[in-house]
Parts: sequence; structure tokens; C-alpha cells
Amino acid sequence: MNFEICAINIQSALAAQQAGAHRIELCSALDVGGLTPSLGLIKAAVEALHIPVHVLIRPREGDFCYTDAELSIMLADIRLCREVGAAGVVVGALTTDGLLDLPKMQAMKQAAGDLPVTCHRAFDFTANPDQALEQLIEMGFVRVLSSGQADSAYDGRMLLKKWVDQAAGRIAIMPGGGLNAANIHAVIEFTGAKDVHFTGKTRIETKSTKALPGLEAWHWESNEALIRDVIAQKV
Repeated sequence: MNFEICAINIQSALAAQQAGAHRIELCSALDVGGLTPSLGLIKAAVEALHIPVHVLIRPREGDFCYTDAELSIMLADIRLCREVGAAGVVVGALTTDGLLDLPKMQAMKQAAGDLPVTCHRAFDFTANPDQALEQLIEMGFVRVLSSGQADSAYDGRMLLKKWVDQAAGRIAIMPGGGLNAANIHAVIEFTGAKDVHFTGKTRIETKSTKALPGLEAWHWESNEALIRDVIAQKV
């Protein structure tokens, strides 16, 4: 079983490693679903960790339908990830009718070179996920992060099991979304997935004497004890 932690800062990345995670997905802006982290954070994580650092490539919040200009940004970010030693990238792009944007996905896969590439939760918005799964396999993607097109991986466990069976080892189906110590055992046991993804996050309150619009007095961090507790529930 492989446990991947979604880490949004260096503290979270280090906590994941200390807790026994097998790799991290590094991102920023978790409250909007995750965005590409800064180059400085990527370099710091790669240098500090001995577990693989996979980097989320997503240039903005909102949908996954990208312009050519946005694609150029994503391709540049992927190349930078390769240059600084990231172990993999996590990508996704859709057409306006909810299908995988194959030319953009193929361009990102090509930019990644020999790095393993995961499809992120854009997959959960595809209109034909069974077809999309076969397309990802054909393009050489190694993993799909999904909640089973539901609010949480637990709620989507029926579809996740269906895709694990469909994939038949050709690609890893990685449940993610709302996983915690109370439900992860059930998801793993029911779906048969060999990879799972969660944050183990907690709010870190900061001392502030003044509140400003758009500037919160707290931030998220992955917590080592919470991560250990979730990992301890494995089958």
C-alpha cells in the first residue's frame, strides 16, 4: 500500500515524511483545489525529502479547460520540475464538453519526459470516465487521482472499485478526497486500490491583532500524528 500526502508547504512535506508517507503531491492554495507551488518550494522539498516529490501542475483555480497560453505556462512548469529534480508531475485538462483534452494532455506527458505522470481530479469531471481511463492508459499515465466523481472517496467507492477492476493493473487508481482514519480502511478494503491520497491537515492559528479582508489569521498544515493515525488503519 502506498500512501501519498497532499502537502502545501515545507512543514507539511516534512511531516509527511516523518509520518511514513511514501510520496507527496506538492501544491499550494488547497482551498481552491490546489495550484502549482512556487519554484522555491519545489526546490526546498526536493532537497529536504528522501521520498518522491510529485508536483501538481495547475495554473489557476476554477475549471480544467485551458487556453493555449495557459498550456504554455503548464509546459514551462513541467520542464522546471524536471530541472530541479521532482520525481513526477500531476496534470489534467478537459474540453468544454467534459472529455479529456487529448492534445494538451499529450503535450504535458511529452514535456514530462521520463517522469511518471498522474492525472489529477479533473478526471472526476469527465463525462465518460470509462473512456477517459482507457485514454490515460494509452498515453502512458501511471496513476489517476479520483474521488469516484463524488464528494468523497468513501462516497465514490463503488465507481472507484469499478475502475480498479477495469484498470486491471495497467494504471493505478488512487482514491482521494475526504479520507481519514475513520473511513480509509473501508475504502481500501472495498476498492482494492493500492495507492491512496489524503492531507492529514489541521488549522494552524497565527497570532494577529488585526483582521484584514482576504487575509486569514490561520493556515493549513499536514500533521504528523494525524498522518500516522491514518496510515495505521491500513488493511
